[in-house]
Order: sequence, then structure tokens, then C-alpha cells
Amino acid sequence: MPDLLIYLIPALLYAGVAFNQWRQNREERFLQSERLALAAGLVFHGWLLATDLFNSGGVNFGLSNAVSVILWLTVLIYWVASLRHDLHALQAFVLPPAALAVLLQKLVPSEHVLPYTGDALFGAHLVIAILAYSLFTFAALHAGLMTMAERSLHHKTTRTRLPDFPPIMPMERLLFQIITIGFVLLTLTVVSGIFFTEEIFHQALKFNHKTVFSIASWLIFGALLVGRYIRGWRGRVAVRWTLAGFVLLLLAYVGTKFVLEVVLGR
Repeated sequence: MPDLLIYLIPALLYAGVAFNQWRQNREERFLQSERLALAAGLVFHGWLLATDLFNSGGVNFGLSNAVSVILWLTVLIYWVASLRHDLHALQAFVLPPAALAVLLQKLVPSEHVLPYTGDALFGAHLVIAILAYSLFTFAALHAGLMTMAERSLHHKTTRTRLPDFPPIMPMERLLFQIITIGFVLLTLTVVSGIFFTEEIFHQALKFNHKTVFSIASWLIFGALLVGRYIRGWRGRVAVRWTLAGFVLLLLAYVGTKFVLEVVLGR
């Protein structure tokens, strides 16, 4: 029980800041309190992750730890971006999944010690991949917020009330900035993965579900950026392509890990 209470600290901090989304008082002192509470949650969450990742004589990157790392980075990206952009409404999308991930990290632990962690190329590949997944997770959640903001703009009812939407155009610019950075990192992930598999398995590319979904996601995000540059894609088109690419990326990594670790027990 004491261990569970430690995990409850960041979960409750995340949940508390998310719940505060529905407050009507947006005074600066309340915004500063939210930033401090979120920073404290990130510190606690990061410490718990470091403890769980490196307690097995290697790097335990089981499913629950992997999801928790991705969502921790997603919250960190949100926290940094919120210093320059009005993203308060995004709290209701970003923080509840992160709170749940912290609890699952404790309640549903999974063991998968990564091989080749001493290999520099594999280490770089892993770090870049996780950063890319986190950026695209943020982009997908941001696209969801844009959808609700557009519906609100056209006076369409939504089941969730989110006050004080930021303007659509700045939200859209931020979305493509995130996607551009994520696409660069995803490209590096694919390239480093090719070099790593060639070095270890003497095969340039292993065509499995993870590879196929990753490349399909890479093609979708690449096409989205080209469409934005050439045809000026925006609005619903951008949101749909973003969500499609994210779903494929989710299947590539989290879906594959779930099948291997939970369904097949490997």
C-alpha cells in the first residue's frame, strides 16, 4: 500500500490539474499554480519511471513502462509548449491518460528487459523512437482538441464542455510544427532501425507488423506535410490524416508489444 500511495501522488496531481480545466477563473495565479503542480507531477512520475526502468539489471521496457514513458514525455511536451502557447484546453486530453498510465505502471507491471542496451546505435534508435511516438501522441491529442474547437466554433454541441478554446489558426500552426519535428525523428527512427537490424541480424529490414505499420505511418505523415506545403491542407483534412498516422503508429509499437507480451506472453 505505501508503494501505491507514491504512485498516486503524480496521478492525483495530473488528475487535479485536468479537473481544473473546467474552472472559470483563469487568473494568472491559478495558471502558475497549475504549472507548478504539473511540474511536480512530472518530477514524481519521472522518478518512478527511472526506478522501474532500471531495477532489473537492465532496461525493463515492458508494455506498462513503455506506455508510461511515452505519456510522461507527452505531458512534458505539453508543459513546455504551454509556456509559449495557450493550450489550457488540452489538459483535459493529455493529463487523464498520463494519470492512468502511472497507476497501470504499478498495478499492471510487465517485464521485458531489452537486449542490446549496451549498443550505442540501438540506444540512439530507442531514444529517438520514443521521442517521435511522444510527439505524435501530443499531435493526435492536439488534433482531437482542434476537432472540438471547430465544432464549438460552428455551434455544434459536444458531450464534453471545454471552455476558452484558443484560436484555430495558432493551434493549426502548432500542430504542423509538432508533426514536422515528429516526422524528422520518425525518419531517423526508420533509418537507424535499418542500420541496427543490418548490424545485428545482417538483414537491412525485417518485414514484420511493426515495420509495416511504422512505414505506413511515416508515409501518411510525409504525405500530410507535402499536402500542406503544396495544396495548403488544413482543418479537417489535417486532423484526419494526423489521427490516421497516429493509429498506425500506435499499432506499430504499442499494439505489437501488447500482442507479444500480453497475448503471446513472450
